[in-house]
Amino acid sequence: MTSERISVFDIFKIGIGPSSSHTLGPWRAAQQFLGAVKEKGLLNSVEKVTVHLYGSLAKTGKGHGTDIAVILGLSGYDPVTIETSSIDRILAGIAASETIRLHGEMQIHFNPKTDVVFHKTESLPFHPNGVSFTAVCADGQVFEETYYSIGGGFVIQEGREAAGGSVLSEIPYPVDHASDLLNWHRATGKTIWELVLDNERIWRDDETIRKDLLNIWRVMQDSIFLGCQHRGVLPGGLNVQRRAAELNQKLLKGHACTGCDEWIDLIRKNGSGFNYTLDWVSCFALAVNEQNASYSRVVTAPTNGAAGVIPAVLQFHVTFCGSTEEDIFRFMLTAGEIGSIFKKGATISAAMGGCQAEIGVSSAMAAAGLAQVSGGTVEQCLMAAEIAMEHHLGLTCDPVAGLVQIPCIERNTMGAIKAITASQLALQSNPENAKVSLDNVVKTMWQTALDMNNRYKETSEGGLAVNIPISLSEC
Repeated sequence: MTSERISVFDIFKIGIGPSSSHTLGPWRAAQQFLGAVKEKGLLNSVEKVTVHLYGSLAKTGKGHGTDIAVILGLSGYDPVTIETSSIDRILAGIAASETIRLHGEMQIHFNPKTDVVFHKTESLPFHPNGVSFTAVCADGQVFEETYYSIGGGFVIQEGREAAGGSVLSEIPYPVDHASDLLNWHRATGKTIWELVLDNERIWRDDETIRKDLLNIWRVMQDSIFLGCQHRGVLPGGLNVQRRAAELNQKLLKGHACTGCDEWIDLIRKNGSGFNYTLDWVSCFALAVNEQNASYSRVVTAPTNGAAGVIPAVLQFHVTFCGSTEEDIFRFMLTAGEIGSIFKKGATISAAMGGCQAEIGVSSAMAAAGLAQVSGGTVEQCLMAAEIAMEHHLGLTCDPVAGLVQIPCIERNTMGAIKAITASQLALQSNPENAKVSLDNVVKTMWQTALDMNNRYKETSEGGLAVNIPISLSEC
């Protein structure tokens, strides 16, 4: 059977905060546009480039760094490899000189204040996250393309299929619904992670799959550890104080550490019990999303706005339950497949479905992964994902001032705790008695997304975004 499929590496992508749909996606769109310009042999004749942002990208693009993303993308930088500490310097240079070096090669006049246009009252029909690029050449030729950032860093060019995501391939175990996973399990006796691994072998060999997945985990863990070391105020004007570093020091009773392994040992030695563990789960999630809000490197899981849930839950298991490298590998494969099911059957874009599409999906992914490495059956893993999402249904996306800070950072702590609870409930339950299936929840989530008022879909036009004064000094 040949059909469109999503790899676990499409769900987990290394990038820069604060938003996968508003930062990573537009960045990739800018790169694709430049690729098309080069392919047509136009790069050396381009004299002017203009970027037009529509819908949610326009309404919350400033707070989400959309203008920064497209400028860096047009300049030839990549979100995976760019030195994050250099971003401010690069942007300052472009603003001061009013020039940009397209693809790092062709220098043209470019004024960030006028050549990135925010169309806040206009939306394109296909998706709320629309961006158009226009290049004008010396001979008067105009080249224009439009892209849609559909969530999680996935990008669709107008009139084409998703880029950097779905791949047309023959895979042994096609999965579009949770019921497909269950049927393949019953036919083969394989677990979720084993089925996913067999599918991934179409695109990568075993060594590469393991190496790349563990590298993704290392980036996640780095974002936790670094977030627990950095103090200060988050950028954007809300004056939100970072909390992870202070909480980290409080829980460690002032003890310092020089590396991640020593840090984990200190965590284990400095306390125990429910409250202590709960505080650390919250600290892990806060750390990642404070890094995300600071234009640092994180992993979409499945999005940047929800980047802290899965790292927090997996770090919880590594720290307090003795997770092995094999556990991490199996967790990631299981969680990735659950994210894929939600993307196919509903959405992972807050601009389409509210925050249920981000925190809710990430919580479901984490719950399934945790159930897997805690000895759960396939049925219990799917039940864990269902429980986690069921209790996020209807969650709105209402970022104050268009920043991925309030309430986004704290919501990651809630998503992580719910994932752990959902996993525990599933492990102590008989899935045969469940009244709600994961497929029921995916369907319901999508119906809820369609019914949700647009004010609650990452537009900053409803909810906390209109009821909290932007001069608030702390969240």
